[in-house]
Amino acid sequence: MESLVEFTISSQNRGDRIDKVITSHCEEYSRSFVQKLVKDGKVIVNGKTVKSNYKVEEQDKVSFVIPEPVELDILPEPMELDILYEDEDIIVINKGKGMVVHPAAGHYSGTIVNGLLYHCKNHLSGINGIMRPGIVHRIDKNTTGAIVACKNDKAHRFIAEQLKEHSITRKYRAIVWNTFKDSNGTIDAPIGRHPTDRKKMAINERNGKHAITHYRVLDNLDGKFAHIECQLETGRTHQIRVHMASIHHPLLGDDVYGSGKNTYKLEGQTLHAMVLGFIHPTIKKYIEFEAPLPAYYLELLGRLQK
Repeated sequence: MESLVEFTISSQNRGDRIDKVITSHCEEYSRSFVQKLVKDGKVIVNGKTVKSNYKVEEQDKVSFVIPEPVELDILPEPMELDILYEDEDIIVINKGKGMVVHPAAGHYSGTIVNGLLYHCKNHLSGINGIMRPGIVHRIDKNTTGAIVACKNDKAHRFIAEQLKEHSITRKYRAIVWNTFKDSNGTIDAPIGRHPTDRKKMAINERNGKHAITHYRVLDNLDGKFAHIECQLETGRTHQIRVHMASIHHPLLGDDVYGSGKNTYKLEGQTLHAMVLGFIHPTIKKYIEFEAPLPAYYLELLGRLQK
């Protein structure tokens, strides 16, 4: 079933591209999904269709129709999903190391979505397009831990709104390079695409999105590392990895933002989404889930604490 989205441009977005504004206003939709809507003439500003390079003005009236999801070509696959919680609206999964959340170029099988399609049958939300059924948010391939998927559009919109308002609880555990003198801190620095390497994110004062990470030091390890808890106030791509690297504490094992050293033969960054909490879309009460630390992480922690 098609759905209509309408909103008015505020002063803070004046001069921004229409696709960027829609993506920031409706974070449940990917940038590529929004750009296709604009290209297909489905985005209307003040009663007229616009191109993707249109720059909005204050009080512009924006509306667009989200088309009915088309039949999915991604195949269901039986797999052992580590399910932390499930009901008629949502499913919370503890994602393993090396698992990709949704299909993309080079990863059309073996993803969380493939497993969800098999497990949930046809009961997944369609808001985020045919490649991401049920997916409200994601974590990186080599990050482990809790993610929530939605079984219907009502639940998807409800949780996506909490993501937009930054009211969802997301606490991560990480092992980072270099010890800390202070016990806690906050990093408030905008994150956007790297100016020269488009595959990376970076602190970007000019074009970055508002990003805040709070961290708490749990333990300094072996004189060279630290075990920390990070709580996200916002949820930008690679946020913890970029923010911690920016204060000279890159994540151990991070081969993109770190030193490149891999003394412990790690598969990517040591980062785990441990706590996930939000208001349930139907019962309207706060619920919280904790994903236990994976075996590799506990084993590494034990070695570094000696």
